Amino acid sequence: MANFVLQVPITLRSFTVSASSNPNGAALSGGSGSNSGVGPVILELPLDKIRRPLMRTRSNDPIKVQELMDSISQIGLQVPIDVLEVDGNYYGFSGCHRYEAHQRLGLPTIRCKIRRGTKETLRHHMR
Repeated sequence: MANFVLQVPITLRSFTVSASSNPNGAALSGGSGSNSGVGPVILELPLDKIRRPLMRTRSNDPIKVQELMDSISQIGLQVPIDVLEVDGNYYGFSGCHRYEAHQRLGLPTIRCKIRRGTKETLRHHMR
């Protein structure tokens, strides 16, 4: 596994990113958004940099969150959460249970599958 530092503009500071050839950690091609044919990228993002616009309208199953906490503690996160990047801001619309499990475990970062999008893409996801 290779480690490197990714400098991200806006208000993010540098943080460590792990890249993997593991099927669960590899960047995949395809997807939607205005990413000019480049597929999503897998990165570790700080939890506090991911906005959760649907968090107020949905509740998580506490049993599922606890099961994920147990699993993540033992074997780590197996499937990254999906995140949409729009104008340097990160928005999470899936992986609510995994995100909460990371929060409750006190983990500072979470592995994300990041796709670039436009403000129109963001509005579509918020419907």
